[in-house]
Amino acid sequence: MSIHPEQQYLNLMQDILDNGVWKESHSTGVKLKSVFGRQLHWDLSQGFPLLTTKKVFFKGIVHELLWFLSGSSNIRYLVENNVHIWDEYPYKNYKQQMEQGKVPELNFEEFMEKMKQDSRFMDEWGDIGPVYGVQWRKWPTGDGRQIDQLQWVIDKIKEYPQKKHFCVSAWNAAYIYEMAKSREESMAIAPCHTLFHIVLHDGKLCLQLYQRSADLFLGVPFNIASYALLTQMLAQVTGYPPGEFVHTFGDVHIYENHFDQIKEQLTRKPNPLPKLILNPKVKRIDDFKFEDIKVEDYNPHPPIKAKLTAVGGF
Repeated sequence: MSIHPEQQYLNLMQDILDNGVWKESHSTGVKLKSVFGRQLHWDLSQGFPLLTTKKVFFKGIVHELLWFLSGSSNIRYLVENNVHIWDEYPYKNYKQQMEQGKVPELNFEEFMEKMKQDSRFMDEWGDIGPVYGVQWRKWPTGDGRQIDQLQWVIDKIKEYPQKKHFCVSAWNAAYIYEMAKSREESMAIAPCHTLFHIVLHDGKLCLQLYQRSADLFLGVPFNIASYALLTQMLAQVTGYPPGEFVHTFGDVHIYENHFDQIKEQLTRKPNPLPKLILNPKVKRIDDFKFEDIKVEDYNPHPPIKAKLTAVGGF
């Protein structure tokens, strides 16, 4: 009997519970258990890896990826589409200024309401710095140019499919913490998923992600589905069938306030993986819209709620 692909994710949960070492988030004080150097393999011919042992917010995954692909650093698109997975980061920036008496006092709910109602306020505070999409699509160079890494990769795959240098990096030292010119120019958080590498292997497009830091319960299910989706989108626009998504971790961890949720998830048996449906008419990466991306036959267990720990910062 074959092992369900999702079991490797559940096994990693158990690995951390059994073998993880205790650490503490420097910016929040929340304790966590972690292991270092792990890897998951997802054969995309076996189904789309949207986890079934808890319901995963697929709408949010699609909108977030489309936001990355747009090259934007402002969360306006996400807020307008009722996706709030990045809301904590602009408020964190605002709160730092608020504590110094530089801006009016607003609690989180008031801040987000003002973001929705005031376009100028959104322009100013919705920008969280040159994060993933900016680095993928508008990498700023020292001589004033912007490099579209992703389009370069797509074009090169079509021209030289046998080459092995198709890498896209989000790790730009000039915009990370103290290495940045100023706090204002630093990213809100150093990129967790730092680099992805694409190869054509056995006639299929495969993608490997290196993720330096991974919140296994809340973040990783998003990351798995997002990069599996990106793999299949890139396969379609370059004219190859999708192969494997390989997820390589640096520090992969579970926060102590997620332990009960993890233990509940480990009691659940995975259901069959759903099928991803992409609009076959889309041939350019920038032409994908939300309605072009669907999943069929997704039958997950109920969602399991947990609080996000918004780490990062100086």
